[in-house]
Amino acid sequence: MEFFKIRKDIPFMKHAVAFNAISFITFLAAVFFLFSRGLHLSVEFTGGTLMEVSYSQPADLNAVRDQIAKLGFSDVQVQNFGTARDVMIRMPAVKGQSSAQQSEQVLNALKATDANVQLRRTEFVGPQVGDELAADGLKALAFVVVGIMIYLAMRFEWKFAVAAIIANLHDVVIILGFFAFFQWEFSLPVLAAVLAVLGYSVNESVVIFDRIRENFRRYRKMDTVQIIDNAITSTISRTIITHGCTQLMVLSMLLFGGATLHYFALALTIGICFGIYSSVFVAAAIAMWLGIRRDDLIKHTTKVAGDPDDENSGAVV
Repeated sequence: MEFFKIRKDIPFMKHAVAFNAISFITFLAAVFFLFSRGLHLSVEFTGGTLMEVSYSQPADLNAVRDQIAKLGFSDVQVQNFGTARDVMIRMPAVKGQSSAQQSEQVLNALKATDANVQLRRTEFVGPQVGDELAADGLKALAFVVVGIMIYLAMRFEWKFAVAAIIANLHDVVIILGFFAFFQWEFSLPVLAAVLAVLGYSVNESVVIFDRIRENFRRYRKMDTVQIIDNAITSTISRTIITHGCTQLMVLSMLLFGGATLHYFALALTIGICFGIYSSVFVAAAIAMWLGIRRDDLIKHTTKVAGDPDDENSGAVV
């Protein structure tokens, strides 16, 4: 399905150096902010107090957040747990205040507006749990990266695998750089969004790489730059349809999903935008600079008639 078809190839690779220079500067800025400011980790990683309270009727989460904010607690996570009447509250640890004191203070504030609020449980999430979650998150990221490289190396060629993983890590680091610069809260849902962006970005790279391989087989007189430009141009309509529909869904979560889904949707929004950019200008350009050639993808050919670009060249067997 195509909304439109571009007749003349767009010279993407002509501007590859300029766009990759911008990417490199952005990447360095993201790394700088990650080291200088660091990520603003949520209570799952840093430890804190977890409370579960129950209301006699569906709870107004925004009102609960406002009541807790008036107590001076920041970065508090409030979400439904199970039913609309059950609420889970996560609060970061406060220096000089115990977990029991925090929960008692919050419960008193909630009862001031609704006397029927009941405390179901309260517990302290220690920093050891946070360290374990951080380690598991890094392991998950490493497994995803290795799996993507193995898949691309087997399906295409090692140069494509290297190009794609550099582009994907470029997306991940830039997302983390945004969260470090603005000090947005980095929670487990955000980590899930980062892992989702890895898979989403590599999907776009695979589509372009597949078209590049197909073009090497079809067009014998084109050089590598022309092959890549044609591959990207011919997939633009598909890219607009796929990413446009996905972005509409993510924006709906960002605008209407509330505080629980806000940073998750924000990470996906940044990742989708940079995923398209990196697949076109970073992954394809790096594959070109690594010297991808027709011989890398086509190991054996036979001379037959009917090639669409060269009547004397053959089809792959």
